[in-house]
Amino acid sequence: ISACLVGSEMCIRDSFWGPPGDFGPCGPCSEIFYDWGEEYGCGPDCEPAHDCFRFLEIWNLVFMQLYQDEQGKRTPLPRANIDTGAGLERIARVLAGAPSPYETDLFQPIVAAIASTVGGDYGENEEDTRIVRTIADHARAVTFLIADGVLPSNEGRGYVVRRLIRRSVYYGRLLGREGAFLARIAAAVVARMAPYYPHLEEQRVNIETTLTVEERQFGETLEGGIARLDGLIRSLEGQGDALPGEEVFRLYSTYGVPRELTIEIAARHGLRVDEEGFERELERERERSRAAAGFRSTVVSDARLRLAGAGRGGRFVGYDAAETDTTIAGLLRDTALLDRAALGDPVQVVLDETPFYPEGGGQIGDRGEIRTETGVVQVED
Repeated sequence: ISACLVGSEMCIRDSFWGPPGDFGPCGPCSEIFYDWGEEYGCGPDCEPAHDCFRFLEIWNLVFMQLYQDEQGKRTPLPRANIDTGAGLERIARVLAGAPSPYETDLFQPIVAAIASTVGGDYGENEEDTRIVRTIADHARAVTFLIADGVLPSNEGRGYVVRRLIRRSVYYGRLLGREGAFLARIAAAVVARMAPYYPHLEEQRVNIETTLTVEERQFGETLEGGIARLDGLIRSLEGQGDALPGEEVFRLYSTYGVPRELTIEIAARHGLRVDEEGFERELERERERSRAAAGFRSTVVSDARLRLAGAGRGGRFVGYDAAETDTTIAGLLRDTALLDRAALGDPVQVVLDETPFYPEGGGQIGDRGEIRTETGVVQVED
């Protein structure tokens, strides 16, 4: 049953929460809505199922009592439970009477930093407002991710960080911002959230430097990539509705423009992307990389920039071992790479692999020792 408060009466409709995929636990659910009032509705028959701004879902409770198999058959679970989820920022929005979460005091300092640093007519121009909100959301996300040790890369979680950064840079260009700006926005995120997440302040220099390095790297190639994409879009006028997959892959591999960003830009012009063609080119590149790997003993990468920007190590082996033999890949003081460190120097040590668990997810960082032939480092965090 889905229930929503409408004035002093309740409206009821059937509601069922399906499994997360084709199969899994499921059950009926109760959804709680906040009613902003008739003036925000779409007419006299307005209800929560309608796509308008009157009703805001703030809470739901799923009565997990069934299991749906791959054929769609549902059977009772051996133990029933209630899966509940509340939207913290939605509740904050209701309490503040704000038109969106971005007008609450959670986001306002971040939005203000974007307006002063990047520009845009926030609240006056619909497109500018959307762009500023997107940058605010992405900046907050990457600030926390980098603080938790997730660095920009071309795979896994690191690729999510890279995509968010590069999308923010592109949106900044749409508002006319040419230089690096994300570090300033991250500083506003840290200032707002550090009282509740102290590790953000501890990682502030690393966060800001990582963002600056990544933004400058992408900024150097962005103009060329966007110019090429604009040319492709113009060439398709009246000639087709899809960007060729090999061209989309070239934008990704040569200019660093994520496929998702190309899809978004193409959609603005009523075009789609040949994703099958992109996947074919991507697989060919993987095959070439695998073949070349047999003839290489080392891999050249942006490790130096990552060391200077993040102060984080490589592969984590702590689930399998409490100690390990490894190589010191770098020494840093703040963001400066060092050739050596003397007795009593506070430093950051970057290892090729590490058994030390970093602070995150409610667990404090490991402590211990790093021993070499020439000295011992006490690991405090």
